[in-house]
Amino acid sequence: MFIGILRIDLYMEGNRSLKDKRQTLKSLIHRAKSRFNNISIAEVDSNDLWNKATIGISFVSNEKRHVNSVLDQVTDFIDSTGLVQMGSRELEIINI
Repeated sequence: MFIGILRIDLYMEGNRSLKDKRQTLKSLIHRAKSRFNNISIAEVDSNDLWNKATIGISFVSNEKRHVNSVLDQVTDFIDSTGLVQMGSRELEIINI
């Protein structure tokens, strides 16, 4: 079994408050979960910053290649939404 863990820093320039940030993240997370049914996604850091968010995404599969492919697709999808600008991206795949 392989577990993929992806951490992405996101920047939101149009936000003026934490409320704006939360609305943007809620929309982004909902759209990602709708498109990729088997991922888990949540905000994991930068909770008090209104223009930055850090999200964590995980995916489990029996093939390492499949984990890498799905998380790459999720990254491409988030980037294509235009809701946020992507910063650093860290990917770790664990074999259990």
